[in-house]
Amino acid sequence: MELDKKFDFKDREKEIYSRWEQSGFFNPDKLKAKSSKLEADRFSMVLPPPNATGTLHLGHAVMLVVQDILARFNRLIGKKVLWLPGTDHAGIATAEKVEKLIYKKEKKTRHDLGREEFLNRVDEFVEDSRDVIRKQVRAMGASLDWDRESFTLDDKRSRAVNEAFKRMYDAGLIYRGNRIVNWDPKMQTTVSDDEIEWEDGVDPFYYIKYGPFVIATARPETKFGDKYVVMHPEDKRYAEYKDGQEIELEWINGPIKATVIKDKAIDMEFGTGVMTITPWHDNTDFDIALRHDLDKEQIIDLNGKLLPVAGEFAGMHISKARPLIVEKLKEKGLLEKVDEKYSHRVAKNSRGGGMIEPQILDQWFVDVNKKFEFKKADFSTDSLEIKDGKELTLKELMQRAVREGKIKFLPERFEKIYFHWIDNLRDWCISRQLWYGHRIPVFYCSKKQEFQNHESGIMNYEEKAVVETVKPKECPVCGECEMRQDQDTLDTWFSSGLWTFSTLGWPEETEDLKLYHPTDVLETAPDIIFFWVARMILMSGFLIGDIPFKNVYFHGLLRDKEGKKMSKSANNGVDPIQVIEQYGADALRMSLIVGNAAGSDLVVSDDKFRAYRNFVTKVWNATRFVLMNYDDSLEEGELIEEDRKILDEFRVAKDGIKEHVKNFRLHLAAEEAYHYFWHTFADKIIEDLKPRLKEGGENRESAQTLIMTLLKEQLVMLHPFMPFVTEELYQQLPLKDKKGFLMIESWN
Repeated sequence: MELDKKFDFKDREKEIYSRWEQSGFFNPDKLKAKSSKLEADRFSMVLPPPNATGTLHLGHAVMLVVQDILARFNRLIGKKVLWLPGTDHAGIATAEKVEKLIYKKEKKTRHDLGREEFLNRVDEFVEDSRDVIRKQVRAMGASLDWDRESFTLDDKRSRAVNEAFKRMYDAGLIYRGNRIVNWDPKMQTTVSDDEIEWEDGVDPFYYIKYGPFVIATARPETKFGDKYVVMHPEDKRYAEYKDGQEIELEWINGPIKATVIKDKAIDMEFGTGVMTITPWHDNTDFDIALRHDLDKEQIIDLNGKLLPVAGEFAGMHISKARPLIVEKLKEKGLLEKVDEKYSHRVAKNSRGGGMIEPQILDQWFVDVNKKFEFKKADFSTDSLEIKDGKELTLKELMQRAVREGKIKFLPERFEKIYFHWIDNLRDWCISRQLWYGHRIPVFYCSKKQEFQNHESGIMNYEEKAVVETVKPKECPVCGECEMRQDQDTLDTWFSSGLWTFSTLGWPEETEDLKLYHPTDVLETAPDIIFFWVARMILMSGFLIGDIPFKNVYFHGLLRDKEGKKMSKSANNGVDPIQVIEQYGADALRMSLIVGNAAGSDLVVSDDKFRAYRNFVTKVWNATRFVLMNYDDSLEEGELIEEDRKILDEFRVAKDGIKEHVKNFRLHLAAEEAYHYFWHTFADKIIEDLKPRLKEGGENRESAQTLIMTLLKEQLVMLHPFMPFVTEELYQQLPLKDKKGFLMIESWN
């Protein structure tokens, strides 16, 4: 038989994917595993849910390729594979994007629209975005079980979020308190430590006389309320000053009394070795104030403007006030010198780019240092060797899961980064002043007065909070009012932290949970090791007493041919759909996996896409030759010794590729499969067999059996990496034992 002269990927890829979906074989319920041992039979992953804020980029494409290779390979070796898809509502990112679009088009803010109308607009945007993402994911060939598709804000996941909040609150691990948080005046919400982007900045550094001392600061606008001067207890320069000693001095708005504090947190080598503290607006200063039970005074309001403590500068935005404050310091003789080129890091919100202004606010937190009683769920696999009833903290739980080898990081070096973060972990602020997201499941009596100090942002409630998974039908406080729900929403990482088990039906103990949890591997980028990986370990450990996954595979960053990181901001990002339309999905997939070792950066370019498009063509043409020279009237022949040796050598190579994939060396597996097909099979074996394949050729039956066996097994071997062209070619093979689809063939 004769194939077309080339693979028409533009038309065929969509049709092939549609046939895969219609077959139902992406759903593991339709497949039978090889044995009855569940652990040996099943392989499960959850797709890291893309944010529902727009289109996917090549970074997402890498993620999809790695995971699809694992999914398709494990099907081929006989496992029931669940690869579960979904998207993330992405709270702050989505809200910010939609509000920008509305303002650009209508010159309106969310407050102009009101909460209900704004949320309707967000829902419309998200659904459109999810449709685009689904099309992109399908175009990549991702063999996801679409029957189990989830969304972090759908009804089932919302139920799981509320249940998780209540269980953690009842255990004393969630509390509300006044603590220092990262505040974004631009978006008017708190931001987690992990969502901060630190940018290098160069600003003036001011040396200011503070009585007998000289302090150094880049932010003179915060200094109005400074009434404590802090130094290291071992700093001999200040040995004459005693802890608790009061000193009278002239300050910005007149004379004050300052108290000397000795604390080991002070860096004696930085600046003059002495500093004043502003506990309301700095994390380190806040910690010092807690240790010494010091007063905390707010200087800047939630809009970034100075409060009455700033005297004549009250009501001014800090950016406008700073030069005027410096001028006043100079007039009063308090400005000693200025270093105009002080290099430091500036904290910004990674979503929206607003400058972070630390504030002490009344917020909801997860306590990572409070002990709780560990308990396994009935379906737990006992992966964690912790006995029920043992008391430990969430921080200890996160450490043990990785330190004891229950969860392995690939590459292993990321464990050091993980432990460094865990060891320095603060309580997690989980409340956000947003409208879009999971409303905090806390309810208040409408008849009890609620008031807010708008200057400080501290919310005070006279009544006790009622935490329930659903709104109480009757108020337990007064017995008759319509209860009010907390206005804030949860940090989006709270809901995505439940992803491996909420998608499998938790809090119900479903068959999916029993069979597919913990998942086998989480494939993700190293930049969300804190955002997401650690949060999932925390949530899974507390709520079900188990690990969420056995392995974490970190892919590297993508770089352009100049070595620059690909990103939207650098204007060098690539839309995977554009690449697919030009070169085909198989060429893109091979380009993103060959040379892409776990944790290593990868350079991609049009040259690489073209090279692997040529490989797709090579596979097509080699198969075309085999089919054109195959006489199906001949009986399958016994292999002569020479041909048996060739087949044995190939199967040794194939076993090596299998081991590479099982050990997550996907880049080596793809490269070796590529080289065998092109340089051994196409360039050598086919050429050597050409005379024997002709009519009347010596040992023709053996040659024909060998070349068809090699071709079929190589299509199986290449399928995880290049699913479209291999499926198309498999359908053309004149084999009696075909299983309908290559994706359910056997590797062996």
